[in-house]
Amino acid sequence: MKKLGFGTMRLPLLNAEDPKSIDLEQFKEMTDRFLERGFTYFDTAYPYHDERSEEALREALVKRYPRDSFVIADKMPVMRVTSAEDYPRFFEEQLKRCGVEYFDYYLLHNMGRDRYDSTQKFGGFAFIEKQKKEGRIRKTGFSYHDDADTLDRILSDHPEVDFVQLQINYLDWDSAVTQSGRCYETAVKHGKKVMVMEPVKGGTLARLPEEAANAFNAYYQKEETMPSQASLAIRYAASLPEVEIVLSGMSDLAQLDDNTSYMQDFKPLSEGERKLVAQITDILNQTIKVPCTSCRYCMEECPIQVNIPNYFGLLNLYAVTGKKTNMYYQRYSMNHAKASECLKCGRCEQICPQHIPIRQFLEEFAELYE
Repeated sequence: MKKLGFGTMRLPLLNAEDPKSIDLEQFKEMTDRFLERGFTYFDTAYPYHDERSEEALREALVKRYPRDSFVIADKMPVMRVTSAEDYPRFFEEQLKRCGVEYFDYYLLHNMGRDRYDSTQKFGGFAFIEKQKKEGRIRKTGFSYHDDADTLDRILSDHPEVDFVQLQINYLDWDSAVTQSGRCYETAVKHGKKVMVMEPVKGGTLARLPEEAANAFNAYYQKEETMPSQASLAIRYAASLPEVEIVLSGMSDLAQLDDNTSYMQDFKPLSEGERKLVAQITDILNQTIKVPCTSCRYCMEECPIQVNIPNYFGLLNLYAVTGKKTNMYYQRYSMNHAKASECLKCGRCEQICPQHIPIRQFLEEFAELYE
């Protein structure tokens, strides 16, 4: 199996303001090219695109190709489980939405110390293991956002899982918060294969600030064709020996063409490229202010829909460029609460995979933009 996976959390849209408005025709064309070039792995989840991602995958992929020609990974929405009875209900619904009789890979979604306790209480691991024995899941695992010690505890308690999905990118590798490197090493210690999410950190590593971009361009200036900045990040993650799949949330045909171009005949990073990664990381660590990946889990919890990820994107942009973009703030705040209207309830911080002090940064953003 080639190492690039198609993440369906950021599919092309007909209306940029409406995550439900998936451009199905473009998605079908992207699916066709992806399969034609030898890639097979598709990743979805219950809440993606306001619960439309699984159905879109059914229309673009499942209805149009033989079941043995592709691989589907889906995720149990653990954050919505309030009793043991919820597991079979969600699972059956997901099979129906995707139009399949089994999942090749199935994950407990967004596991961390809080979710782990509730999953233990309601029997989540036992449920997916039962489905595996019945042939409705081929391989079990969980996606994870927390520290390495908690990951070690979970894998010690549940050696039966086959893999772990981790946030790994070169900016987060030595992060004290994300602990990408330590988490990867923990998974390897337990003999687990690793699926990678957020290899370009929500687009941050695909749109480098000027100083980092200059270093990138200088390194590749003698190449016939300048590679994309995203390619360095994705190849970095794919170069790790125990990584089985690197997911990319591709939003248009251009991104798909770029990703498949260098992952069809994948080559690990050279020693020179590793030094380039270290150089760019040093530059970025001096500029990035908020370690937000735009996963939007906070938006699921915010009672007044403060547009947290986009506001933080503007805050990071200001940190890098020193420029405010008021037009974008006007757009991002349409049909959303402004940063200054935050209720300070803290529900967003409880669900944030990056453990960001959201309320503190919203205050700073409001002072800057309002």
